[in-house]
Amino acid sequence: MTTNMDAEKLYAARLRACHLRPYLATALFALEVVPTSTVPTMAVDRHWCCYVSPAFVERTPLDELAGVWVHEVSHLLRDHHGRGKRLVAARTGPEARVRPFQINLAADCEINDDIDDDLPLPSGAVTPARLHLKPGLLLEEYVDDISPGPLTDPYAWHDCGSGADGQDRAWDLGQGSSHGLSESEREAVRFRVARGIVGAPGSTPAGWQRWANDVVHPPQTWRDLLGAALRSAVTSSGVGDNYTYGRPGRRSASLPGAILPSLRRRPPRVSVVIDTSGSVSDDELGTALLEVSAILKAMGGRRDLVTVFSCDAAVQTAGRVCQTEGIPLVGGGGTDLTTGMAAALGCHPKPDALVVLTDGQTAWPSARPSCRTVVGLFPRPSKWREDSTYQRPSPPSWARVVRLG
Repeated sequence: MTTNMDAEKLYAARLRACHLRPYLATALFALEVVPTSTVPTMAVDRHWCCYVSPAFVERTPLDELAGVWVHEVSHLLRDHHGRGKRLVAARTGPEARVRPFQINLAADCEINDDIDDDLPLPSGAVTPARLHLKPGLLLEEYVDDISPGPLTDPYAWHDCGSGADGQDRAWDLGQGSSHGLSESEREAVRFRVARGIVGAPGSTPAGWQRWANDVVHPPQTWRDLLGAALRSAVTSSGVGDNYTYGRPGRRSASLPGAILPSLRRRPPRVSVVIDTSGSVSDDELGTALLEVSAILKAMGGRRDLVTVFSCDAAVQTAGRVCQTEGIPLVGGGGTDLTTGMAAALGCHPKPDALVVLTDGQTAWPSARPSCRTVVGLFPRPSKWREDSTYQRPSPPSWARVVRLG
């Protein structure tokens, strides 16, 4: 280790990075600087130690040094250490083995896509364009297209440390030292940065916005959520229960001359209302048909228990399911799913669960339906403006809402 370094220039570059990327300021100041001559430029480990070469600081312009600060902290925020280790563990066999430099370059390509001209990187920084790769992808998508050869040889010396690929380095101080952050502190920094981006995205690059949304709202398998909501609806207390005289009740023996009905459970019935208005795309209608197939599977393949209604401003078609490929989805006009829901609830026998698949741009019934209701919402980007008075109607509180996609 060496301490002969221009610390004033290094920290001035960090301030410059905070000025240009204020949403990363918390993470930038959380890094602990460790001067050392064993790294070629700057490198990080998973404990948020930043190893810095004094010679690199001396020869690099301040603006480029600010870009390197952002580059290194991006490895840690995007968990390239953990993703690199999982990538290596998932590959088996000599042909599938992934070298650390491939992961490092793939991680660099993911990060450098989001660094604009106002924060330049050193001239030798790797980008997807320089490796003839498609921009806007992730580490896992780049790594298979990166291999030793003429395109990657100029960057073979790049080493951003174990924080970029998950492979420990000899210079890592390790968890047992007094340097770096604990696991809970690291997660707190990541979450605070993500909350700042989600709360006020401003001109934040799209890659950072996607990352922040995944941190603040971890992705869930929406098909599992929709299936769980449907199972809860059709298995709740009272669903499918009805009295019948086909089998006398056991209490009839205590009342001579009177026949009491018994309570019997029949298979639950499900009605599906599909929004076929002009605002719903063909891809979303295809998704709706896939959900009908999943509902059929959950009902044990009983097609007679599932009824599908296609509805825009009025009910267009209604019928039991023979096969999902043959379900007619007719519409293309305005949207008023209250008519479709009323038609579904007016069927005989009445449904035990109602599933509505829509983009949400519809009115909703003022009264709670007589059965459990599950609403599957197709995704819609927010187009709110300060001068706009329109607000998309929210599904009512009595519906179980699952966001699709």
